Amino acid sequence: MKIKIKLFIPGILISSLYTSAFSQQVTRPLPKSRNAFIVIAHRGSHLIKPENTIASIMEAIALGADYVELDLRTTKDGYLVLLHNDHVDGLSNGKGLIKNLNFEAVKKLILIGRDSSLHHIASFEEALKACKGKINIYLDFKAAEVEKAYQAIKKEGMEHQVLVYVGDHSDYLSWRKTAPEMPLMSHLDHTITTKEALMEAMAKVPLEAIDNAPNETLLPVLRKMGISIFPDVQKASETVKDWKKVIKYGVQGLQTDHPEALIKYLRLAKIRVN
Repeated sequence: MKIKIKLFIPGILISSLYTSAFSQQVTRPLPKSRNAFIVIAHRGSHLIKPENTIASIMEAIALGADYVELDLRTTKDGYLVLLHNDHVDGLSNGKGLIKNLNFEAVKKLILIGRDSSLHHIASFEEALKACKGKINIYLDFKAAEVEKAYQAIKKEGMEHQVLVYVGDHSDYLSWRKTAPEMPLMSHLDHTITTKEALMEAMAKVPLEAIDNAPNETLLPVLRKMGISIFPDVQKASETVKDWKKVIKYGVQGLQTDHPEALIKYLRLAKIRVN
């Protein structure tokens, strides 16, 4: 589960902050996508292949997803790797916290797909090379050094192919300082229910994308501000009903555990042409 930044700063509501918030949005565009409606493959396409592996990334690319959501953590000796939980238990044949394991030990761990295929925990470098020029990255920044992550992105020339999800305010500040042009995404606090509160929060902590809207009355304001909304609908039992319920609000895309089925539905519904 993601930790949510509380984007609400109590105090005087200043409606003139709208212009400031809007100007922040247009200076950091999201990665370009071929499709107007975005499909984000949650942890890669992992119904068969293990999550966050190179195989799950390659399958998401083959299916035509626009983004692959990847979770970033750090080994004991400072290597960046893809892993959702803070431990390797259950996902692999190993045990322990990723932060307590050296990269050489991590590379030896085995992950087994539902088709009995064998995989390993991917390094961030491997993931970047697999995605470059093929699919955008929604980087869920779990536990890593911002400078090291950004340098890895820069090394591959992928500064315009990554959207970073930050769940911690210190990470937000660090990304803004280290990579001021990098688009950032987080979660709006449930207390933000008015236009004035939204504008004040965004003026204090500008974002380019969010994964929720606490109140549907804020949707027109968010659209006018140029903020994209990519709700999390991912679950094992996603249905067309789940997708329709969210799409009707005019969001810009969805994060899903079923990218193939979602893309098929979007094409049939004439929401997506590719």
